[in-house]
Amino acid sequence: MSDGCCGPVTLDIEPFPSKADSHALPIVVIGAGPVGLAAAAHLAERDLDFLVLEAGGQVGASVAQWGHVRVFSPWRYNIDAAARRLLETSGWTAPDPDWLPTGAELIENYLTPLAAHPAIAPKLRLGTKVTAISRLGYDRVRTKGREQAPFLIRLDGGEEVQAKAVIDASGTYATPNALGASGLPAHGEPEAVTLVDHALPDVLGADRGAYEGRRVLVVGAGHSAATTLLALAELKDTPITWAIRAGSAARTYGGGDADALPARGALGTRLHALVESGRIDLVTGFYTHRITVTDDGLEVISRDPSRAERSITADRMVSATGYRPDHSIAGELRLDLDPILGSTRALAPLIDPNQHSCGTVPAHGVDELAHPETGYYTVGVKSYGRAPTFLMATGYEQVRSVVAALAGDWEAARDVQLDLPETGVCSSNLAEAQEARVGLATGVSGGLLANPLSLVSVDSGGGCCG
Repeated sequence: MSDGCCGPVTLDIEPFPSKADSHALPIVVIGAGPVGLAAAAHLAERDLDFLVLEAGGQVGASVAQWGHVRVFSPWRYNIDAAARRLLETSGWTAPDPDWLPTGAELIENYLTPLAAHPAIAPKLRLGTKVTAISRLGYDRVRTKGREQAPFLIRLDGGEEVQAKAVIDASGTYATPNALGASGLPAHGEPEAVTLVDHALPDVLGADRGAYEGRRVLVVGAGHSAATTLLALAELKDTPITWAIRAGSAARTYGGGDADALPARGALGTRLHALVESGRIDLVTGFYTHRITVTDDGLEVISRDPSRAERSITADRMVSATGYRPDHSIAGELRLDLDPILGSTRALAPLIDPNQHSCGTVPAHGVDELAHPETGYYTVGVKSYGRAPTFLMATGYEQVRSVVAALAGDWEAARDVQLDLPETGVCSSNLAEAQEARVGLATGVSGGLLANPLSLVSVDSGGGCCG
């Protein structure tokens, strides 16, 4: 080893353990939501050893946070093919394929029986949070022998698990975007945390007492914001203010009767009517800058790019500003992330919300999801970074492709095919039929899984995600 401060350093440590030992280890799946459990089903079908680590106390823990919300995609798009085959071996009966499930129904009728299947249950660990991933004996700098070293996965209790590959399906629900208009936390945001809820609180159910009769401010322009606003409008004596950065709410209102997804179009139409009637006070051009807790509630200050300020006072606030991925657990791995979206660099142009809706995302799989760190894959909504163009169906095809590659079946891995909403969900009239049965289906955009995402500006208005 060189003694110089800047000269080359040669490390003669041999890789440990051997390649054979590494291959005997399981594949670790992080997250037991819809995409993580789909990965488990594909691994079980290919007879590959695996372990599923879920931070929550139940499967679909993030989905449970918005269990009261009905999604926009029917059951036939929400069930992975390998999971279906596995479940059918145990006598499971599939739900009505035309039904738009709530998050709670997704858990009860699909995720819970899938997790209980004998092929998965013994390999599922709940209440197990991953805090870091590395290579055994290797930091991010060391190269020689790296690919033969197993992954080292550290858990929050200090335990360490080794794996031959890692499929990270942990999602983004635990990392919402900040309220600050520049992507940074608003000044005072941490101090106001007890009076600020993130997207989709159950305002007509469990959270009703916190909202009814209070002045409520909703910040955000996506479908999660719209869903919350419609629910709040049903509460008596509850003044509602809706603040957005844009100069108009036209994109949130959507296409109305011309919308490719009827439930989404009705959502925007009803919201527009509530604003026009004065039931909801819409404030445009609002750039959240500071939040102060006062004796009169929350004072929320907007400071626009010209530094002009104005304020809104509320008793409670809903931050529906979207979510972002947290890659910190993989800080010692070699990732190739797009500098804008935070997805892989190869995937970014395929999911760019400036160019695509969820229905126009091209088929993609293991090649687009691969990092320089061989054997590590981020899948599901986390793989999309900040792009709100994700659908459950895309996540299922991702894990099918990744698992095929891990099994050495590269022909299947690269034969990626997607039946996306432009030929399915987004052109469906199912929502109209269901509205007659249970009322309007409102929820996260495009039938998103566990993660409600904010609407972003796109050139076309016909997609299912924005």
